[in-house]
Amino acid sequence: MGLLIRGGRVIDPPSGLDRRADVLVTDGHIAAVEAGIASGEHQVIDARGLVVAPGLVDMHVHLRDPGQTHKEDIASGTAAAVRGGFTAVACMPNTTPPLDHPTVVEYVLSRAAKAGACRVWPIATITKGRMGEELSLIPTLAGSGAVALSDDGDAVKNAGLLRRAMGYARQAGLPVIEHCEDAALSNAGVMHEGMWSTVLGLRGIPSVSEEVIVARDILLAEETGARLHVAHVSTAGSVALIRQAKRRGVGVTAEVTPHHLLLTDEAVGDYNTDAKMNPPLRGQADRAALVEGFLDGTIDAIATDHAPHAPEEKRVEFDCAPFGVVGLETALGVVLTRLVRPGTLPLMEALRRLSATPAAILGRAGGRLELGAPADLVLIDLERRWTVDPATFASKSRNTPFAGWELQGKAVMTIVGGEIKYSDLPVEVDA
Repeated sequence: MGLLIRGGRVIDPPSGLDRRADVLVTDGHIAAVEAGIASGEHQVIDARGLVVAPGLVDMHVHLRDPGQTHKEDIASGTAAAVRGGFTAVACMPNTTPPLDHPTVVEYVLSRAAKAGACRVWPIATITKGRMGEELSLIPTLAGSGAVALSDDGDAVKNAGLLRRAMGYARQAGLPVIEHCEDAALSNAGVMHEGMWSTVLGLRGIPSVSEEVIVARDILLAEETGARLHVAHVSTAGSVALIRQAKRRGVGVTAEVTPHHLLLTDEAVGDYNTDAKMNPPLRGQADRAALVEGFLDGTIDAIATDHAPHAPEEKRVEFDCAPFGVVGLETALGVVLTRLVRPGTLPLMEALRRLSATPAAILGRAGGRLELGAPADLVLIDLERRWTVDPATFASKSRNTPFAGWELQGKAVMTIVGGEIKYSDLPVEVDA
């Protein structure tokens, strides 16, 4: 017996398909996409009035496991993912211990299999211990299941070491994901350096602290032929550098978060620690440049940078609060409400940037509904209205800048490998 998803608006960005059809899933894979499939003995899901699309892929998530499970663990993080429509997440290596050894990579994979929610793709460290001093065993990590390399949370300070890492990464076929920040220029800042940091009396992080590392890393990628991915782009200058590099044919891709696309440093307001993240929310000109860069393809993907923290860690003075916000359960709704519904971004393109594109950057199957592909799907109700209430999150953490937002559009069912992992549908019909 298979699973028959009947009568939905099927959208498959890689093929350009956008029409009403049925989707048949058997043995965990897409068996047919066409109208009028006989129900037979299949379990039938009534998808009339819903969008049926490839499952979303988040290429930048912090699951905090191992070592920081009071913030999040693999079970809670993947539960949050499927609630948000994500069928795969790539987890960053800044755990305790970090993902710098095959044993830790294998631990993540085994815990993800035990949790049984979405797919988890580990990202391994560039340097041992994320210390920036000695390269990790890159070929061994690639063989153990790592899909990319990053010291996320920090840039690799030593350009010579990063150049060598890029050479090994190219040989291993892995992208290098850089958190682009010069710590000396950031100088322990806690928000964007601008009018609002002055008004609030907080130490600012200048835009150039990101841009100088983006420029350096692009040059190294151009020289080595490595694939560079710039994480959480936040400044107009970074967008311009990436745009120029792409025009030269450099193998660089980039991501942007929903919060950087939609919010500015004004959101820090009365020292709101749920608006504290790194890179920080920037000024209005930066936000506008991010939107422009996203629409013209300079920025390739949307990623949440889901960064959970325990409530007591965030409920302190702004200077003392950790950087980071959660995003797995809000990303789709925020993008649909604030970008798709006003006509800024076509629905097809939004789904592409949330599924097929990040999967392709990581070299993974995903984000497509072609025959024989893994049956990772999301059913979306574009009309569902809901209010962001952190108390209802599946995540252990509540640190969202979107609390109280009224949204329209929500994932109502998430299917991974042909199995329903989350459902918010009022009715399921069995044939």
